[in-house]
Amino acid sequence: MKRFIIFLLIISIYKICFTENIKPKAKSVIQIWLWGGPSHLDTFDPKPNAGYDYTGPFKSISTNVPGIEINELLVNLAKIADKYSIIRSLTHGINAHETATYVMQTGHLPEERLVYPAVGAVVSLFKGYDYGYKNILPPYIILTTSLGRFSEIGFLGPKYKPFVTGGDPNKTPFAVEGIILEGISEKRKVYRKELLSTIDVFSKFVPWIKEFEYFDLCRKKAYEIIEGEMAKIFDLSSEPEAVRDRYGRNKFGQSCLVARKLVEKGVIYVTINYTGWDTHSNHFQQMRQKLPELDKGLSALIEDLYERKLLDTTIVWVTGEFGRTPKIQWEPPWNGGRGHYGNCFSVLVAGGGFKGGCVVGATDEKGEKVIDRPVYPQDLLGSIYYLLGIDPEGKFPEKFGENIRILPPIEKGEKKGILKEIMYE
Repeated sequence: MKRFIIFLLIISIYKICFTENIKPKAKSVIQIWLWGGPSHLDTFDPKPNAGYDYTGPFKSISTNVPGIEINELLVNLAKIADKYSIIRSLTHGINAHETATYVMQTGHLPEERLVYPAVGAVVSLFKGYDYGYKNILPPYIILTTSLGRFSEIGFLGPKYKPFVTGGDPNKTPFAVEGIILEGISEKRKVYRKELLSTIDVFSKFVPWIKEFEYFDLCRKKAYEIIEGEMAKIFDLSSEPEAVRDRYGRNKFGQSCLVARKLVEKGVIYVTINYTGWDTHSNHFQQMRQKLPELDKGLSALIEDLYERKLLDTTIVWVTGEFGRTPKIQWEPPWNGGRGHYGNCFSVLVAGGGFKGGCVVGATDEKGEKVIDRPVYPQDLLGSIYYLLGIDPEGKFPEKFGENIRILPPIEKGEKKGILKEIMYE
Protein backbone atom coordinates (compact mmCIF):
# COMPACT_ATOMS: atom_id res chain seq x y z
CA MET A 1 0.00 0.00 0.00
CA LYS A 2 2.85 2.36 0.86
CA ARG A 3 4.50 1.70 -2.50
CA PHE A 4 1.23 2.45 -4.26
CA ILE A 5 0.82 5.75 -2.39
CA ILE A 6 4.42 6.71 -3.19
CA PHE A 7 3.82 5.86 -6.85
CA LEU A 8 0.70 8.06 -6.94
CA LEU A 9 2.61 10.87 -5.24
CA ILE A 10 5.40 10.68 -7.85
CA ILE A 11 2.87 10.75 -10.68
CA SER A 12 1.10 13.75 -9.12
CA ILE A 13 4.37 15.67 -8.71
CA TYR A 14 5.30 14.91 -12.33
CA LYS A 15 1.94 16.14 -13.58
CA ILE A 16 2.18 19.35 -11.55
CA CYS A 17 5.72 20.05 -12.79
CA PHE A 18 4.80 19.31 -16.38
CA THR A 19 1.73 21.58 -16.18
CA GLU A 20 3.79 24.40 -14.69
CA ASN A 21 6.52 24.05 -17.30
CA ILE A 22 4.33 23.72 -20.38
CA LYS A 23 2.19 26.82 -20.58
CA PRO A 24 0.83 26.93 -24.11
CA LYS A 25 0.05 30.46 -25.20
CA ALA A 26 0.08 30.13 -28.96
CA LYS A 27 -2.86 29.06 -31.11
CA SER A 28 -1.43 29.83 -34.54
CA VAL A 29 1.92 30.18 -36.30
CA ILE A 30 2.99 32.33 -39.24
CA GLN A 31 6.31 31.24 -40.67
CA ILE A 32 8.07 33.57 -43.11
CA TRP A 33 10.52 31.43 -45.01
CA LEU A 34 13.25 33.47 -46.70
CA TRP A 35 13.95 30.91 -49.40
CA GLY A 36 17.61 30.78 -50.38
CA GLY A 37 19.10 32.07 -47.15
CA PRO A 38 19.32 35.75 -46.10
CA SER A 39 22.56 37.35 -44.97
CA HIS A 40 22.64 37.75 -41.19
CA LEU A 41 25.07 40.67 -41.51
CA ASP A 42 22.65 42.50 -43.82
CA THR A 43 19.52 41.90 -41.73
CA PHE A 44 19.54 41.30 -37.96
CA ASP A 45 23.22 40.91 -37.01
CA PRO A 46 25.09 43.84 -38.56
CA LYS A 47 28.83 44.23 -37.95
CA PRO A 48 29.52 47.94 -38.48
CA ASN A 49 33.18 47.68 -37.41
CA ALA A 50 34.09 44.63 -39.52
CA GLY A 51 35.27 46.62 -42.52
CA TYR A 52 33.99 47.14 -46.06
CA ASP A 53 34.79 43.58 -47.19
CA TYR A 54 32.18 42.39 -44.68
CA THR A 55 29.65 45.21 -44.46
CA GLY A 56 29.70 46.43 -48.03
CA PRO A 57 27.81 49.70 -48.52
CA PHE A 58 25.28 49.01 -45.77
CA LYS A 59 25.18 50.64 -42.35
CA SER A 60 23.28 49.72 -39.21
CA ILE A 61 20.65 51.75 -37.39
CA SER A 62 19.45 51.81 -33.80
CA THR A 63 16.05 50.41 -32.87
CA ASN A 64 13.57 51.49 -30.23
CA VAL A 65 15.30 49.03 -27.87
CA PRO A 66 18.61 50.45 -26.62
CA GLY A 67 21.59 48.37 -27.73
CA ILE A 68 19.85 46.54 -30.58
CA GLU A 69 20.87 47.51 -34.11
CA ILE A 70 19.68 46.12 -37.44
CA ASN A 71 20.20 46.91 -41.13
CA GLU A 72 19.59 50.52 -42.15
CA LEU A 73 16.90 49.54 -44.69
CA LEU A 74 14.72 47.92 -42.00
CA VAL A 75 13.42 51.28 -40.81
CA ASN A 76 9.92 50.15 -39.84
CA LEU A 77 11.14 47.06 -37.99
CA ALA A 78 13.57 49.30 -36.08
CA LYS A 79 10.59 51.18 -34.66
CA ILE A 80 8.95 48.03 -33.21
CA ALA A 81 11.93 46.02 -31.92
CA ASP A 82 10.19 45.85 -28.55
CA LYS A 83 7.65 43.47 -30.16
CA TYR A 84 10.09 40.83 -31.43
CA SER A 85 13.31 39.11 -30.43
CA ILE A 86 16.36 38.21 -32.49
CA ILE A 87 18.25 34.95 -32.23
CA ARG A 88 21.73 35.63 -33.60
CA SER A 89 23.30 32.25 -32.91
CA LEU A 90 21.44 29.69 -35.03
CA THR A 91 23.87 27.10 -36.30
CA HIS A 92 23.92 23.75 -38.06
CA GLY A 93 27.04 23.97 -40.23
CA ILE A 94 25.27 22.83 -43.43
CA ASN A 95 25.81 24.75 -46.67
CA ALA A 96 23.58 22.78 -49.08
CA HIS A 97 20.06 24.13 -49.72
CA GLU A 98 18.27 20.76 -49.65
CA THR A 99 19.86 19.45 -46.45
CA ALA A 100 19.72 22.77 -44.62
CA THR A 101 16.05 23.25 -45.52
CA TYR A 102 15.20 19.76 -44.30
CA VAL A 103 17.06 20.28 -41.01
CA MET A 104 15.52 23.71 -40.37
CA GLN A 105 12.00 22.47 -41.17
CA THR A 106 12.13 19.13 -39.33
CA GLY A 107 14.88 19.40 -36.72
CA HIS A 108 16.30 16.09 -37.98
CA LEU A 109 19.30 15.18 -40.09
CA PRO A 110 18.44 13.43 -43.37
CA GLU A 111 20.70 10.49 -42.50
CA GLU A 112 18.08 9.10 -40.13
CA ARG A 113 16.03 6.15 -41.38
CA LEU A 114 12.75 8.09 -41.77
CA VAL A 115 11.74 11.12 -43.79
CA TYR A 116 10.37 13.42 -41.10
CA PRO A 117 7.53 15.94 -41.58
CA ALA A 118 8.03 19.69 -41.54
CA VAL A 119 7.03 21.70 -38.50
CA GLY A 120 3.78 22.83 -40.19
CA ALA A 121 2.67 19.24 -40.77
CA VAL A 122 3.58 18.30 -37.18
CA VAL A 123 1.48 21.17 -35.84
CA SER A 124 -1.32 20.17 -38.23
CA LEU A 125 -1.17 16.65 -36.80
CA PHE A 126 -1.24 17.57 -33.12
CA LYS A 127 -3.57 20.57 -33.41
CA GLY A 128 -5.58 19.72 -36.53
CA TYR A 129 -8.20 17.24 -37.65
CA ASP A 130 -7.16 14.50 -35.21
CA TYR A 131 -7.81 16.85 -32.30
CA GLY A 132 -11.16 18.38 -33.18
CA TYR A 133 -10.22 20.98 -35.81
CA LYS A 134 -13.53 21.82 -37.56
CA ASN A 135 -12.61 24.88 -39.64
CA ILE A 136 -13.53 24.71 -43.33
CA LEU A 137 -10.08 26.19 -44.02
CA PRO A 138 -7.23 23.64 -43.99
CA PRO A 139 -5.11 23.76 -40.81
CA TYR A 140 -1.84 24.12 -42.77
CA ILE A 141 -1.64 26.61 -45.65
CA ILE A 142 1.33 27.75 -47.75
CA LEU A 143 1.42 31.09 -49.59
CA THR A 144 1.96 30.86 -52.49
CA THR A 145 4.33 28.12 -53.67
CA SER A 146 5.54 24.94 -51.98
CA LEU A 147 8.91 25.11 -50.24
CA GLY A 148 10.22 22.36 -52.51
CA ARG A 149 13.51 20.57 -51.92
CA PHE A 150 11.80 18.10 -49.55
CA SER A 151 8.38 16.63 -48.70
CA GLU A 152 6.56 18.74 -46.11
CA ILE A 153 4.52 15.75 -44.90
CA GLY A 154 7.31 13.18 -44.58
CA PHE A 155 5.97 9.86 -43.29
CA LEU A 156 2.67 11.38 -42.09
CA GLY A 157 0.79 10.90 -45.35
CA PRO A 158 -1.46 13.08 -47.54
CA LYS A 159 -3.99 13.87 -44.78
CA TYR A 160 -1.47 16.36 -43.37
CA LYS A 161 -0.38 17.83 -46.68
CA PRO A 162 -0.46 21.65 -46.78
CA PHE A 163 -2.87 23.52 -49.01
CA VAL A 164 -0.66 25.49 -51.41
CA THR A 165 -2.51 28.49 -52.81
CA GLY A 166 -0.55 29.28 -55.96
CA GLY A 167 -1.41 32.63 -57.55
CA ASP A 168 -0.39 36.12 -56.48
CA PRO A 169 -2.39 37.98 -53.78
CA ASN A 170 -1.23 41.29 -55.24
CA LYS A 171 -3.29 40.56 -58.36
CA THR A 172 -7.06 40.87 -58.71
CA PRO A 173 -8.40 38.32 -58.39
CA PHE A 174 -6.01 36.31 -56.23
CA ALA A 175 -6.19 33.10 -58.29
CA VAL A 176 -6.13 30.55 -55.46
CA GLU A 177 -5.70 27.10 -56.96
CA GLY A 178 -8.94 25.15 -57.14
CA ILE A 179 -11.02 28.04 -55.76
CA ILE A 180 -10.69 31.12 -57.93
CA LEU A 181 -10.11 31.17 -61.69
CA GLU A 182 -8.75 34.20 -63.50
CA GLY A 183 -10.94 35.43 -66.35
CA ILE A 184 -14.08 33.63 -65.13
CA SER A 185 -16.92 36.03 -64.27
CA GLU A 186 -19.54 35.38 -61.60
CA LYS A 187 -22.16 34.96 -64.32
CA ARG A 188 -20.10 32.30 -66.05
CA LYS A 189 -19.48 30.46 -62.75
CA VAL A 190 -23.24 30.28 -62.17
CA TYR A 191 -23.76 29.00 -65.72
CA ARG A 192 -21.11 26.31 -65.24
CA LYS A 193 -22.73 25.14 -62.01
CA GLU A 194 -26.15 24.94 -63.65
CA LEU A 195 -24.71 23.11 -66.63
CA LEU A 196 -23.03 20.56 -64.38
CA SER A 197 -26.33 19.94 -62.62
CA THR A 198 -28.13 19.55 -65.96
CA ILE A 199 -25.79 16.94 -67.38
CA ASP A 200 -25.64 14.96 -64.14
CA VAL A 201 -28.14 12.33 -65.33
CA PHE A 202 -26.57 9.28 -63.71
CA SER A 203 -27.52 10.04 -60.10
CA LYS A 204 -31.10 10.78 -61.24
CA PHE A 205 -31.66 7.52 -63.11
CA VAL A 206 -29.58 5.12 -61.01
CA PRO A 207 -29.99 6.49 -57.47
CA TRP A 208 -29.30 3.09 -55.91
CA ILE A 209 -25.58 3.37 -56.77
CA LYS A 210 -24.08 4.83 -53.60
CA GLU A 211 -20.98 6.16 -55.36
CA PHE A 212 -23.12 8.84 -57.03
CA GLU A 213 -24.43 9.92 -53.64
CA TYR A 214 -20.84 10.34 -52.47
CA PHE A 215 -20.02 12.28 -55.64
CA ASP A 216 -22.92 14.66 -54.98
CA LEU A 217 -21.69 15.21 -51.42
CA CYS A 218 -18.18 16.01 -52.65
CA ARG A 219 -19.56 18.43 -55.24
CA LYS A 220 -21.66 20.16 -52.60
CA LYS A 221 -18.64 20.59 -50.30
CA ALA A 222 -16.55 21.86 -53.21
CA TYR A 223 -19.08 24.57 -53.99
CA GLU A 224 -19.28 25.50 -50.32
CA ILE A 225 -15.60 26.28 -50.58
CA ILE A 226 -15.69 27.99 -53.97
CA GLU A 227 -18.71 30.15 -53.14
CA GLY A 228 -18.43 30.38 -49.36
CA GLU A 229 -16.27 31.64 -46.54
CA MET A 230 -13.01 30.22 -47.85
CA ALA A 231 -13.20 32.20 -51.09
CA LYS A 232 -13.98 35.38 -49.13
CA ILE A 233 -10.88 34.95 -46.97
CA PHE A 234 -8.65 35.09 -50.03
CA ASP A 235 -10.49 38.04 -51.55
CA LEU A 236 -8.45 41.09 -50.63
CA SER A 237 -10.74 43.49 -52.50
CA SER A 238 -12.80 43.76 -49.32
CA GLU A 239 -9.82 45.15 -47.40
CA PRO A 240 -9.47 48.95 -47.14
CA GLU A 241 -6.94 50.42 -49.55
CA ALA A 242 -5.02 51.93 -46.63
CA VAL A 243 -4.58 48.48 -45.08
CA ARG A 244 -3.31 46.99 -48.32
CA ASP A 245 -0.94 49.91 -48.80
CA ARG A 246 0.34 49.47 -45.26
CA TYR A 247 1.50 45.93 -46.05
CA GLY A 248 3.04 46.88 -49.39
CA ARG A 249 1.55 46.39 -52.84
CA ASN A 250 3.70 43.44 -53.78
CA LYS A 251 3.41 39.65 -53.59
CA PHE A 252 5.12 39.36 -50.20
CA GLY A 253 3.30 42.23 -48.53
CA GLN A 254 -0.12 41.01 -49.65
CA SER A 255 0.80 37.46 -48.60
CA CYS A 256 1.40 38.82 -45.10
CA LEU A 257 -2.07 40.38 -45.17
CA VAL A 258 -3.64 37.07 -46.26
CA ALA A 259 -1.73 35.30 -43.46
CA ARG A 260 -3.22 37.69 -40.91
CA LYS A 261 -6.71 37.01 -42.27
CA LEU A 262 -6.12 33.25 -42.11
CA VAL A 263 -5.01 33.13 -38.46
CA GLU A 264 -7.85 35.50 -37.62
CA LYS A 265 -10.17 32.79 -38.96
CA GLY A 266 -8.50 30.07 -36.93
CA VAL A 267 -5.98 28.53 -39.33
CA ILE A 268 -3.25 26.93 -37.23
CA TYR A 269 -0.16 27.12 -39.42
CA VAL A 270 0.63 29.47 -42.32
CA THR A 271 3.91 29.54 -44.24
CA ILE A 272 4.82 32.41 -46.55
CA ASN A 273 7.43 31.15 -49.00
CA TYR A 274 9.29 34.37 -49.79
CA THR A 275 11.77 33.61 -52.57
CA GLY A 276 14.74 35.53 -53.91
CA TRP A 277 17.32 35.38 -51.10
CA ASP A 278 19.92 33.16 -52.82
CA THR A 279 22.14 36.10 -53.69
CA HIS A 280 25.41 34.68 -55.02
CA SER A 281 26.00 37.69 -57.26
CA ASN A 282 25.02 41.35 -57.20
CA HIS A 283 23.89 40.80 -53.64
CA PHE A 284 23.56 44.43 -52.59
CA GLN A 285 21.51 45.45 -55.62
CA GLN A 286 19.04 42.70 -54.80
CA MET A 287 18.96 43.57 -51.10
CA ARG A 288 17.99 47.15 -51.89
CA GLN A 289 14.79 45.71 -53.35
CA LYS A 290 14.17 42.81 -50.96
CA LEU A 291 14.88 44.45 -47.60
CA PRO A 292 12.32 47.29 -47.94
CA GLU A 293 9.70 44.72 -49.00
CA LEU A 294 10.50 42.53 -45.99
CA ASP A 295 10.56 45.56 -43.70
CA LYS A 296 7.18 46.90 -44.77
CA GLY A 297 5.30 43.59 -44.92
CA LEU A 298 6.71 42.07 -41.74
CA SER A 299 6.38 45.22 -39.61
CA ALA A 300 2.78 45.69 -40.79
CA LEU A 301 1.99 42.06 -39.95
CA ILE A 302 3.41 42.28 -36.42
CA GLU A 303 1.72 45.62 -35.71
CA ASP A 304 -1.59 44.50 -37.19
CA LEU A 305 -1.59 41.31 -35.10
CA TYR A 306 -0.76 43.40 -32.03
CA GLU A 307 -3.53 45.91 -32.68
CA ARG A 308 -6.07 43.11 -33.22
CA LYS A 309 -5.03 41.37 -29.96
CA LEU A 310 -3.75 38.39 -31.93
CA LEU A 311 -0.01 38.68 -31.34
CA ASP A 312 -0.20 37.09 -27.89
CA THR A 313 -1.57 33.91 -29.46
CA THR A 314 0.27 33.96 -32.82
CA ILE A 315 3.91 33.00 -33.23
CA VAL A 316 5.69 34.78 -36.08
CA TRP A 317 9.09 33.41 -37.02
CA VAL A 318 11.35 34.51 -39.84
CA THR A 319 14.38 32.68 -41.23
CA GLY A 320 15.87 30.88 -44.20
CA GLU A 321 17.75 27.62 -44.39
CA PHE A 322 21.09 29.28 -43.51
CA GLY A 323 22.91 32.61 -43.63
CA ARG A 324 25.39 33.91 -46.18
CA THR A 325 29.17 34.23 -46.13
CA PRO A 326 30.26 37.17 -43.99
CA LYS A 327 33.14 38.05 -46.32
CA ILE A 328 31.88 39.50 -49.59
CA GLN A 329 32.92 37.93 -52.89
CA TRP A 330 33.80 41.02 -54.92
CA GLU A 331 35.53 39.24 -57.80
CA PRO A 332 33.75 38.21 -61.04
CA PRO A 333 31.42 36.51 -61.66
CA TRP A 334 30.01 37.28 -58.19
CA ASN A 335 30.49 41.08 -58.35
CA GLY A 336 29.70 41.57 -54.70
CA GLY A 337 27.93 38.34 -53.76
CA ARG A 338 27.61 36.18 -50.70
CA GLY A 339 27.71 32.38 -50.65
CA HIS A 340 25.92 29.80 -48.49
CA TYR A 341 26.77 29.86 -44.78
CA GLY A 342 25.41 27.46 -42.16
CA ASN A 343 27.89 28.19 -39.37
CA CYS A 344 25.75 30.99 -37.98
CA PHE A 345 22.68 32.96 -38.98
CA SER A 346 19.76 34.88 -37.48
CA VAL A 347 16.09 34.24 -36.76
CA LEU A 348 13.39 36.71 -35.75
CA VAL A 349 10.62 35.49 -33.42
CA ALA A 350 7.57 37.35 -32.13
CA GLY A 351 4.31 36.68 -30.33
CA GLY A 352 2.67 33.52 -29.05
CA GLY A 353 4.59 33.65 -25.77
CA PHE A 354 7.92 34.95 -27.09
CA LYS A 355 9.08 38.18 -25.48
CA GLY A 356 10.01 41.25 -27.46
CA GLY A 357 13.07 43.45 -27.25
CA CYS A 358 15.59 40.66 -26.63
CA VAL A 359 18.66 39.25 -28.34
CA VAL A 360 19.71 35.63 -27.90
CA GLY A 361 23.29 34.58 -28.54
CA ALA A 362 26.08 36.35 -30.36
CA THR A 363 28.55 35.91 -33.19
CA ASP A 364 32.11 37.19 -33.35
CA GLU A 365 33.14 40.61 -34.64
CA LYS A 366 32.88 39.50 -38.28
CA GLY A 367 29.83 37.25 -37.98
CA GLU A 368 31.83 34.14 -38.83
CA LYS A 369 31.17 31.96 -35.78
CA VAL A 370 28.91 31.67 -32.76
CA ILE A 371 30.58 32.83 -29.56
CA ASP A 372 27.62 32.74 -27.17
CA ARG A 373 24.53 30.53 -26.69
CA PRO A 374 24.50 28.33 -29.81
CA VAL A 375 20.94 27.53 -30.88
CA TYR A 376 20.31 24.42 -32.97
CA PRO A 377 17.31 23.76 -35.23
CA GLN A 378 15.71 21.36 -32.73
CA ASP A 379 16.03 24.06 -30.04
CA LEU A 380 14.12 26.55 -32.18
CA LEU A 381 11.43 24.10 -33.34
CA GLY A 382 11.17 22.66 -29.84
CA SER A 383 10.50 26.17 -28.50
CA ILE A 384 7.69 26.66 -31.02
CA TYR A 385 6.16 23.30 -30.11
CA TYR A 386 6.54 24.16 -26.42
CA LEU A 387 4.53 27.37 -26.78
CA LEU A 388 1.84 25.52 -28.74
CA GLY A 389 1.47 22.94 -25.99
CA ILE A 390 3.15 20.16 -27.98
CA ASP A 391 5.72 18.30 -25.90
CA PRO A 392 9.06 18.81 -27.72
CA GLU A 393 10.35 15.67 -26.02
CA GLY A 394 7.26 13.72 -27.10
CA LYS A 395 6.66 11.10 -29.76
CA PHE A 396 4.43 10.68 -32.77
CA PRO A 397 1.27 8.57 -32.35
CA GLU A 398 2.01 4.85 -32.55
CA LYS A 399 0.00 4.49 -35.76
CA PHE A 400 3.03 5.97 -37.53
CA GLY A 401 5.42 3.54 -35.86
CA GLU A 402 6.73 2.85 -32.39
CA ASN A 403 8.92 5.27 -30.45
CA ILE A 404 9.35 7.89 -33.19
CA ARG A 405 10.45 11.12 -31.52
CA ILE A 406 9.09 14.45 -32.71
CA LEU A 407 12.58 15.93 -32.41
CA PRO A 408 16.08 14.67 -31.66
CA PRO A 409 17.12 14.97 -27.98
CA ILE A 410 17.34 18.60 -26.89
CA GLU A 411 20.16 19.66 -24.59
CA LYS A 412 19.28 20.96 -21.16
CA GLY A 413 21.10 23.42 -18.98
CA GLU A 414 22.06 27.07 -18.84
CA LYS A 415 22.20 28.63 -22.31
CA LYS A 416 21.11 25.37 -23.90
CA GLY A 417 18.00 23.91 -25.48
CA ILE A 418 14.52 25.45 -25.33
CA LEU A 419 14.59 29.26 -25.54
CA LYS A 420 13.00 29.88 -22.16
CA GLU A 421 15.01 33.08 -21.67
CA ILE A 422 12.78 34.83 -24.22
CA MET A 423 9.48 33.27 -23.10
CA TYR A 424 6.92 34.80 -20.79
CA GLU A 425 6.26 32.88 -17.59
